[in-house]
Amino acid sequence: MSIMIMSRLFRMNLGGCNRKLLAVRLADFADDEGRGIYPGVKRLAAETELSERTIQRILADFVQDGILVVVKEASGRPGQATRYDFDLAALFGYTPKETGDMVSPVEQAGRVTNEQETGDTDDRDGCHGVTRTVIEPPLEPSSEREGARAGSEESDTALVEDRRKVEKEFKLWYRNWPTSLSDSEPAARRAWDALTVDERAVCLQRTPAFINAVKAIKGKFTFSSVYLSSRAWEKLDDPKSDVALPSVHNPFSRAWMAGLLAELMKAPNQNMPVPTAFQNQQLKAGGEAAEAVRRDRLRKYGWPRVNTMFSQAYDRKGVTVRPDLAALSEVFQRVDANTLERWKCAFESRGWPWLPNTGHEWFFFPAGEPEEALSDFSNAITRERGDDDGV
Repeated sequence: MSIMIMSRLFRMNLGGCNRKLLAVRLADFADDEGRGIYPGVKRLAAETELSERTIQRILADFVQDGILVVVKEASGRPGQATRYDFDLAALFGYTPKETGDMVSPVEQAGRVTNEQETGDTDDRDGCHGVTRTVIEPPLEPSSEREGARAGSEESDTALVEDRRKVEKEFKLWYRNWPTSLSDSEPAARRAWDALTVDERAVCLQRTPAFINAVKAIKGKFTFSSVYLSSRAWEKLDDPKSDVALPSVHNPFSRAWMAGLLAELMKAPNQNMPVPTAFQNQQLKAGGEAAEAVRRDRLRKYGWPRVNTMFSQAYDRKGVTVRPDLAALSEVFQRVDANTLERWKCAFESRGWPWLPNTGHEWFFFPAGEPEEALSDFSNAITRERGDDDGV
């Protein structure tokens, strides 16, 4: 779901209510780049209450207007619908040629198209494929008092339904917040009511990711009312935040190297496989042979995440790197062959596994000599992540 695209669409003129309704529903399937839209026509018709013919016509119009791009045509097999992407530049720059929903004319003899009809009139048989009965207005108009009362009743009903929706969404969110059992629910409800409709939607969408991010760093959760009033889910997009969402970076890039060094600076994994009989003999014998076995096992099993990074590098696949590390890596410098050799010696002295030989020709490291550069990098990580007490 792309809240960003949906919120923009609500403020746009797309040439008619049916076109806007369908565009918003399509955005509900898309990511923030407008990609990954492949609901079937029947599903769209059921969810928008438009006829299948109307859905097909508007989709074709969107493609012709350049708003939608066909990525892959439907294969004809069940469950495999046409896949679309939004062209966001065309979508956000779209100006309708005509306003109002285009209406297919009635072609049956002996009937006259009622030009005064309103509502969903996108095809000959109406939105739901049935013939509508036109109700003539009464000869005597309703009194102003009755009209005012009817309008008031409709408004009150809408308010009640809206209030129920807000309350339902609050309950859905609140029962999943980790501190709800010890929280003040009234305070949380007041904070929820103070949010806009769009903010509540984003909150519902992003809170699960926020909770997972805090658990991943073993952080503490604030009270629900504080989370809501501070809009803490926005920290997911802040590169300096502990809970910022990681992004994928290519092997041997600056950010990749920062992620590698950060992993190697952690204490090595102690849950290693049992040594072989031959290795046990060498370990018992002591001396250089035993030290060589310990170093070899440390490089192989001490940092599982590093093993994954190296394996992905052979396949030219990137890995996720925390935003704070990516930000710190911006000052990394490309090193020459001599400096690279000194870095290799620093790795070996610590028992760290050296970089995989994939044919890559240049590497980035923190500026300065390895020992001093590693110390500075470690201190920078501590500064970046050490000033948040709770999330």
